[in-house]
Parts: sequence; C-alpha cells; structure tokens
Amino acid sequence: MSKVLEIVNLTKKYGKLTAVDNLSFSIEKGKIYGLLGPNGSGKSTTLGIILEVVNKTSGKVIWFENQISAREGLKKTGAIIERPNFYPYLSAWQNLELVCMIKEIPTVNINEKLKLVNLFDRKDDLFKNFSLGMKQRLAIASSLLNEPDLLILDEPTNGLDPKGIREIREVIKLVASRGKTIILASHLLDEVEKVCDHVIVLEDGKKIYDGEVTELINHKTWWEVDIEKPDEVLFNLSHNPNITSIRKEKNLLRIYTNLSGKELNKLLINKGFYANQIYIKKASLEKVFIDITQ
Repeated sequence: MSKVLEIVNLTKKYGKLTAVDNLSFSIEKGKIYGLLGPNGSGKSTTLGIILEVVNKTSGKVIWFENQISAREGLKKTGAIIERPNFYPYLSAWQNLELVCMIKEIPTVNINEKLKLVNLFDRKDDLFKNFSLGMKQRLAIASSLLNEPDLLILDEPTNGLDPKGIREIREVIKLVASRGKTIILASHLLDEVEKVCDHVIVLEDGKKIYDGEVTELINHKTWWEVDIEKPDEVLFNLSHNPNITSIRKEKNLLRIYTNLSGKELNKLLINKGFYANQIYIKKASLEKVFIDITQ
C-alpha cells in the first residue's frame, strides 16, 4: 500500500465561515509531509478532521487505500495536536506508563522511545521540571508508544527556542528514518524546508500547492552572471528561445533558464561573451511561499 491517507473534497464550515474548502491530497508511505500555511489557513482543522476530533461538513478521509476502517486507521496513528498534557508530579517514565495503561498497550517500548527522543537519562525526573522542548519530545515519545505507521504533529516547535527547535527537528528526522510517515503542520517555512520531503500549502482553507519541496524551490532558481558588457549580453539574449527571462541587476545579469551552468556558459561563448563568474541562486522557501500566496 503506497497511500497511508487520502483526503477527498474535504470541507468544514462554521456557519458562514469556510475553514476547509474542498480540500484533496494524498499522503504516501515513508515521506515527511509539511502542511504549510499561515495561522487560520485550515491546517489544524484539517488535522482535527483526520483525527475525528472535528466533524467534517462533507468529503472523505480514506485510510490505507480503503483496506481498513477509520477506526483501525486511527489505531495506526500517533498525534500531537495540542501542548503536552502530562501529570506534573509524575516522572517521564511514570507518565508514559500511564499512557500505556490508557491505550491498553504493553510498557515494553517505554525505554526505547525515551532513548529515541534523548530523554532516557531524565526518565526519573518530574515532568514539571522539564523545559518546553523536553515536554514536546516526551509528547513525541508518547505518540510513538503504539508503534504507529503515521505520526501527525501540529506545530511541534511552537514557542521553542532555537535549541529546542533543532532538537525536535533531529527527532523528527530520526523517526522518519525508521520508516514512519509524518505529517508536520507548521507556519514556519524554515522548519518545513529543512525537514520535509513534500509540502502542501494552504491558504484560506484551500490548497494552493502540492508537491516536492525541492520542486517548489527549483521553480525559483536562476543564474547570476558576472560578465563584461552586461547591456550588450542582455540585448543579444533577450529573445533567445533557451532563456526564459533575463534582466540586469546592478552590474550582474539574472538569467532564468533550464540550461545547466555549463550549457549557459557555452551559449555565452558562442555569442562572443565570456563570463567572469556564473553562480546558481535559489530562492528560500519563504520567498517562494510569499510569491505563490500572492
């Protein structure tokens, strides 16, 4: 089964407000998906519908290509959709033991999950003494106790300092390396760019992009060329079929083309121009996000 989850024409309305608007996308096994959008874009509502804590207005949620029920699909899912909520005067280990009792699963995985999130050395410390980053990592450990196939994380780095963000990022990568499929909802572009394989961009409850992170960024890739007589080069290449766009910025040329650097250099030489330097430039995910949402 390649698809863990499929969302089909999902809609959620609160009176006159449409929080999720005819949304469709698929989640394939073994990838890290970024559900990206500003606050109010419909990310948390979508995840709430998937986890059946929010009732949908219309649409379908299909688990494992319709081979199992939603009930069984949820049993194969771990999730963090709110701030960590554990007993402050119990230790990390005791809190996870309680989670196992509630979920009716054995406690044999507790130590391994604490090691996975780098909290094993603090397993006997009280939860109330943990930093916010440690609390988030304990929540991830808790969500993994039932060995889920799918892990859903809603803004897991919200409120963390740079050290805490880095720790959560490393945990997510480690979990993914063990074959888990992950959906990471975030409004932090840097977080999605550094962790995710695939990104789904939402705005006002609608999907405005669905594809690989690298493909999204590559749409905004160009060559920056340091060359003598840039105005003359601009004139000669402005109508060349291999050049998508060319413009002058200060004394450099910005050239959009599907040509490689070597091919672009050869084209310039054939025209009698010799570049001092050719640099490849890529827009950040933040710049791309601003462009597509506009």
